[in-house]
Amino acid sequence: MKLRLGVLFGGASVEHEISILTAMQAMDHLNKDTYEIIPMYFAKDQTLYQGDACQNLENYKDLDGLVSKLEPISLYTKNGKTWMHFVSKRWKKDKEIDLLLPLMHGTYGEDGSVQGFLRMINASFCGSDLAGGVIGQDKMLMKQVLESNHLPVVPWVSFHSASFHESMLENVCRSNTWPMIIKPAHLGSSIGIHMAHDRKELLEGIEDAFRYDACVIVEQAVSNLREFNCAVLGDEDSRIISCVEEVHKEDEILSYHDKYEGGGKSKGMVSASRKIPANISDEWTNRITKLAEDTFVALQASGVARIDFLSDGEQIYVNEINTLPGSLSFYLFEPLSISFTQLLDMLIEMARKRQRKQSQRIVTYPTNVLSSFQNGCKYQK
Repeated sequence: MKLRLGVLFGGASVEHEISILTAMQAMDHLNKDTYEIIPMYFAKDQTLYQGDACQNLENYKDLDGLVSKLEPISLYTKNGKTWMHFVSKRWKKDKEIDLLLPLMHGTYGEDGSVQGFLRMINASFCGSDLAGGVIGQDKMLMKQVLESNHLPVVPWVSFHSASFHESMLENVCRSNTWPMIIKPAHLGSSIGIHMAHDRKELLEGIEDAFRYDACVIVEQAVSNLREFNCAVLGDEDSRIISCVEEVHKEDEILSYHDKYEGGGKSKGMVSASRKIPANISDEWTNRITKLAEDTFVALQASGVARIDFLSDGEQIYVNEINTLPGSLSFYLFEPLSISFTQLLDMLIEMARKRQRKQSQRIVTYPTNVLSSFQNGCKYQK
């Protein structure tokens, strides 16, 4: 009997289209003999839809036309099982879902939101759990956790839109050298990122980043910059570390254009200009892979995550983690003779193992303290 796999993608995020590309790639490579694939598309208005039209990339050129062909659905749990309910066709029988594969990048998907919802309804799902998603998507929290675990990060400072004032830049300009990098704290795919070479550009970059996020990170730019990526596939028990790649960029920073619109025939991060494996010494490879695994563990990631690194030729810095990387970074595991299909199989098996562990934990008591209440709301602790 096939495992019914619900693939969640889309969402109210600036990475909506990238999520669609990742989902299309994953669904193309899932073993059709093993899984019954049920695509579940979150539209930009956050309505959840289902239907065969979800699986054709051409349909996403006209989003309004697409949703007109789909059925709105909801997810719920009953008798310990997860079900898909057809909202507008109540005569249609609800469908049991064995496992969910969230492939939603960025806000509401990668940031712990969807993981929290799925945990609340006791649904089994793949990838990082709630804590890993929250920490990995919050660059400020992530850097604090990395520093507390003695993992190297570049000098940084954060600002919040509610308390930001232009005068705050004076100390930043005095204590750092140009250029500096400005990033929205909770976004990925290089959206809203700026390089500042002077105070004017710094202020303009921060103000623009506030359009995307209430919290902004300012980092010291690394001179003689080289950028490396390394992915990890695993959980708290065991991990497989991918090969190391070096990413080459067209602009001063690796832009959204570099990642998704430039350089290659295929879509997603796989299309960016890169060297796999990176042309570095065994010593550097070992340093980066060790840092990748340590970062994965420190940030409580699971499933597939890609860790990005910066180097000035001597020091290696952890830049950030992507707890749901574009294309699931399958190309970094191919040199290890792990195909995209095998990677997905391993990701799904890890999720089933986690659900078995969680089902053995006590989360509630089979008692009702309210049954002994008397005199309305009066009670004693």
